[in-house]
Amino acid sequence: MSASAEKPSVVIFGGLNTCSRALAALLVPLEGERLVSHLRIVDKFSVHPPTTYLGAEFPKVLAQPDVEYRQVNLTVPAAVSSAFDPPSGQAPYSYVFDLTGEINHDRGEGIAIQMTFLVAKIIANEAARRKVKAYVRLQQPVYESPEKGLHDEKEDVKPVRPLDIWWHETSRMLASIQDLNLVIVRAGFVYGPYVDFGLYAAVTTVASVYGYMKKPMKTLWGPGKDRMDTVHIDDVAGGMWACAEWIAPLGRKEADIVAGEKILFHNEKSKVAEVEGTCPPNSQPIAPVFNLVDDSETTLVKGGSMITEYFGTTFEFYDFVTNTVAKFKLDDVVEEINEHHVGTWTEMLQTSNPPISHTPLNAYMDKYALSRHRLAYNNGKIKGVVGYKLKRPDFCHETLKEVVEKWKAEGSWPILEGH
Repeated sequence: MSASAEKPSVVIFGGLNTCSRALAALLVPLEGERLVSHLRIVDKFSVHPPTTYLGAEFPKVLAQPDVEYRQVNLTVPAAVSSAFDPPSGQAPYSYVFDLTGEINHDRGEGIAIQMTFLVAKIIANEAARRKVKAYVRLQQPVYESPEKGLHDEKEDVKPVRPLDIWWHETSRMLASIQDLNLVIVRAGFVYGPYVDFGLYAAVTTVASVYGYMKKPMKTLWGPGKDRMDTVHIDDVAGGMWACAEWIAPLGRKEADIVAGEKILFHNEKSKVAEVEGTCPPNSQPIAPVFNLVDDSETTLVKGGSMITEYFGTTFEFYDFVTNTVAKFKLDDVVEEINEHHVGTWTEMLQTSNPPISHTPLNAYMDKYALSRHRLAYNNGKIKGVVGYKLKRPDFCHETLKEVVEKWKAEGSWPILEGH
């Protein structure tokens, strides 16, 4: 048997606009040993032409002969089932990575149910029917931690916003599928090359504007001691792969014994009664759960100060009055805060050498970005049980420079004299 035949065949669902591109680059690198015999990526977006940001390197990954991309409506069960059928001559897919789920908090609860809960249910039920050896689900940072201390997987951290609640409800539903070889990976706030979504892409963009203006960057929620744990995109990919390799030889029953956690109810009973496939409110499904964050111990003030320092400015907080208004009427201060920097970002793009007409980056801080966030995860379990070693343990100037320089190289970040 050839070496490639002994390697798993893998399908990735969703996440083209979040973390799938980095996972694909790990599995089928342009240089170095491949981890899989065949890779299929399935999502709703087009890649020719692209209808979402792909980054400079991902098209090269897609161009390889053992990589296939399929544009599929993931809300259609028959289309999802077809995506599980391997190419002629290839072994059935044995590892499934589920990176689906809505990430835009501005969209309604109905979209969250359809694009997060229902899509995952369709994929997971098909994966269980096909008896895949590993089903790794990436959970975005949808929880708010208590104010003090670090929190491990046994603690009942709670989702707050409607979108967050349906991400959590999705985890409960997946955990209830007994024949599914499931691992849930709960990531921190993701950053890294070509990561244009989430909190830290926005903060980095806005910090650069204040560096350009030579003014301090101000934000809410001083004194900023809340933990906002980060994770590099390379570790999202590496951690998910490690979890697949961990559960594949174990199986779900043994994995639950070793790493299973109860996933408790945090929704409204009337709402789950209206959605087919939800767990009963009184049930406590169990599944292996792992926190995935780096060792940076990032807080709002620590992360903000590090980023603004990189751009040659400082990080400060709004006064007590503005904070008080934001606490009760955040909508009232969102536009006021944005008017200080959004126009300048456009100016930076126009005066860049060469000028930039299109970029995935946006200096507008929406209500979610300006909300208070507390995410304080203990990462000891994935290190101890799975044996995962972080590739990028520190969120620092070095990792931030790599992000900015790659955006500059592809023409997404302004190149300005003296900056």
